[in-house]
Amino acid sequence: MTPPQQTDRERVRRGARPPWRGLLILTGILGVSVWASLSVGSRWLGPLDVWRALVGDAESDALVRVIVWELRFPRTLLAVLVGAALAMAGASFQALFRNALADPYVIGASSGAALGATLAMTLGWSVGLAGFGPLPLAAFLGALGAVLITLLLAESAGAESGSVTSLLLAGTALGAMLSAAVSFLLVWRDQPWFQVFNWLLGSFSGRTWVQVAVGWPYLAVSALALWFASRPLDALAGGDAVARSLGLAVRPARLAVIAAATLAVAVAVAVSGIIGFVGLIAPHAARRLFGAGHRRLLPASGLLGAILLVWADVGARTVLAPVEIPVGIVTALIGGPFFLVLLRRRGGRIA
Repeated sequence: MTPPQQTDRERVRRGARPPWRGLLILTGILGVSVWASLSVGSRWLGPLDVWRALVGDAESDALVRVIVWELRFPRTLLAVLVGAALAMAGASFQALFRNALADPYVIGASSGAALGATLAMTLGWSVGLAGFGPLPLAAFLGALGAVLITLLLAESAGAESGSVTSLLLAGTALGAMLSAAVSFLLVWRDQPWFQVFNWLLGSFSGRTWVQVAVGWPYLAVSALALWFASRPLDALAGGDAVARSLGLAVRPARLAVIAAATLAVAVAVAVSGIIGFVGLIAPHAARRLFGAGHRRLLPASGLLGAILLVWADVGARTVLAPVEIPVGIVTALIGGPFFLVLLRRRGGRIA
C-alpha cells in the first residue's frame, strides 16, 4: 500500500502555518484536559480548589489534597504517558508497515501481554523485577516475547528482512494462537473471568505514583527513540527501495523502530492493561492536521493520543458513577466506528 504522502498544496499550506504553533495549541488543550480530569469525579472540584491542592495552600482542604494528589493526579499523568506512547507507536507502525490501518498490536504484542498476564494470574507468579510487580512484569515479558517470535517467524518464511506482508501475517497467526492459549488456561485452571477481563480491557483505576514512577522512564526513552527515528520512518514509509536509494540500512532501521515502538506498547500494557484504538485514531487525526512528515507527526500524535486517553478516562469514571467502566471499553466504543468508517473510505481494502 502506498502510504499517505503530502501533496505540493499540502506542503504550501503547512508552510504558511508554522507547525510548532499547532503543537503549542495541542499542548494547551492537553493542559486544560488534565485540569478537567483533576476536577471531575465522584466529588467535583472547582478550579481554585484544584490549584490550592496542587500548590499545597494551607487553606486547602486536606481531603481535597488527597483526592488530587493521591487519586486523580497519578492516574491522569499515567493516561497522558500511555496515550502518548500508544499514539506514537501507532504512527510508527503505520509508516513501517505502510498500512494506514495498523495499530500498536499488529505484530502480536497485545496477545503476548494477555498471555503473560493470564499465566501470572493462574500460576500465582510472585516474582517482580525493576519496579514491576508480578502481573505487569509478566505482561511486559509476554509482549516482548511475542514480538520476537513474530520477527523470527517472518524471517524464517524466507522473506527479505522480514517484509511487511510477512510481519503482518506472522503477527496475525501468532495472535490467534496466543488468544487460544489464554482461553485454554482460563478453562483449564477454572480462573474467574472477571480478574483477567479487568486487565485485558485496560483501566487506570487504582493506579498510583508507583506505576507512574515505574513506567515513565521506559515510555520517555521509547518516545525519544521514535522521534529521533523520524527521518528513517519517512524513508521507510516510501518502501524499501526508496529507503535504500536514500542510503538507509533498511533492516537495522526497521528493527530499531520495532524495538522502540514495542517497548512503548509493552510498558503501556504493563502499567494500564490493554487499551486499543488510541494508536489508530490519534495518528490519523495528526496526519490530517500536520501532514505525513514524522518529525511533526510523531509529537502531534503523542499529544492527541494523550488528550484522547485523558478524556476517555474521565468518561470511564463518570458516565456510570459510582461504577467505573474499564477505559478500554470507552476507546473501543470510539475506535470501532472510526475503524469501520476508515475502512469504508478505503473501499474495504486493508492493505
